Amino acid sequence: QVHIVESGGGLVQAGGFLRLSCVVSGRAFNNYAMGWFRQAPGKEREFVASISPTGGSAYYADFVRGRFSISRDNAKNTVYLQMNSLIPEDTAVYYCNADLYIKNLRIKEYDYWGQGTQVTVSS
Repeated sequence: QVHIVESGGGLVQAGGFLRLSCVVSGRAFNNYAMGWFRQAPGKEREFVASISPTGGSAYYADFVRGRFSISRDNAKNTVYLQMNSLIPEDTAVYYCNADLYIKNLRIKEYDYWGQGTQVTVSS
């Protein structure tokens, strides 16, 4: 049974930064690509970034490229999202998820999600 716990969100001013963490248990973490997603009020959940099992490849949504960076520590079963130059439009609940195939993270619907972590960016 997979278990996902996101943390690190908070309230930050525009231009600020946050580092989100996501710990995954119940799966062979090293075998899974990981993705970050977000859901703003009144909007559907959207893809933010993904990273391959070894960390050698990463992909980003256009709206965060150059500002956010995804990384992982397989020894800690943890994936991170470093968010810089935050803007009010980044305000959302941020989630992570896992998949054996990195391409699925952009298109697949998942039945299980963690509780997410709230990020609020004030102007």
